[in-house]
Amino acid sequence: MRVAILGLGVIGTTYAYAFQKAGHEVFHILRDGKKDIPSEVSVHLLDGRYDSKGEEKEGIYRVTAAHENEEFDFIFVSVASGNLNSALDTINKRNIKGTIVLFCNFWNERKEVEQLVGSLPYILAFPTAGGHMDKNWNLNCVLFDHIMLEAEEKARIDNYSDLITLLTSADIKQEIPYDMLEWIWIHMAINAGVTSTAGRNGVIDNPNQLAKDLMGDAKALKLAVKSIRETLKVVEGRGVNLGLYKNELLPYKIPAGLAGILMKKLFSSNELTYRIMTLHSDVNDILYGCRCVYDEGKKLGLELPLFYNSLERIIV
Repeated sequence: MRVAILGLGVIGTTYAYAFQKAGHEVFHILRDGKKDIPSEVSVHLLDGRYDSKGEEKEGIYRVTAAHENEEFDFIFVSVASGNLNSALDTINKRNIKGTIVLFCNFWNERKEVEQLVGSLPYILAFPTAGGHMDKNWNLNCVLFDHIMLEAEEKARIDNYSDLITLLTSADIKQEIPYDMLEWIWIHMAINAGVTSTAGRNGVIDNPNQLAKDLMGDAKALKLAVKSIRETLKVVEGRGVNLGLYKNELLPYKIPAGLAGILMKKLFSSNELTYRIMTLHSDVNDILYGCRCVYDEGKKLGLELPLFYNSLERIIV
């Protein structure tokens, strides 16, 4: 298949590498002013598709730029929260066609997402990958064995089966939540609880170290679980039935002290989970979700003392 990736960011390039390895043609849609791209990217991948502990792999990803007026089977868009409008403008201005796969955080209602996307065919999804790209185009990344994907009956596309074929060819499974948009809200709320706890002392300029410190501290993880229970109330306040997401929320239902101990053991024994927690370093993107949850909680008049106090230290 012909696959396009918007930009040359970490998430998009990680999946582009997997698709290229699976034999597909992969191209990158460059934004205005982004013409200085490499011919190849050096990839160090912790690959979780075939081994639950992950396999360390080295490879070369060959970069090809997309041109105006081209057509693709799928266009993957993974941008920092708040940047979707400009990303879609780039696609429209270049008259590039294809089904949009939105790999983004959303704190929007469905109608707002529809307004952002306009007439473009799209589907909501969420990556389970992460990493860091340095200035010399060395990509250090993690790739899990699945992505979260909107159910076919809720998707706004007519080539859903082709997307499944593409993902399966790259050995990427699909997990289908009850509602993809609600799942993203839950994901953002959980991240907000974790982030606010990690930065509870008011300093968040080194998120990688904060993540390491949090994962090695059972008491701090206990506090994170309590904070997550608070932030989930914000999602519930938006009208989401959390009972439909029991599997996702099970770790936060058990006693917080026990959950903290179990989470510490998980991080110490699962390199995939540990490493993905330490590779994300975009502070503005990390805090975007926290602010969304914070503002919504205040608007709903919810009492969330742990979360509010921790986040207010960071913001101030």
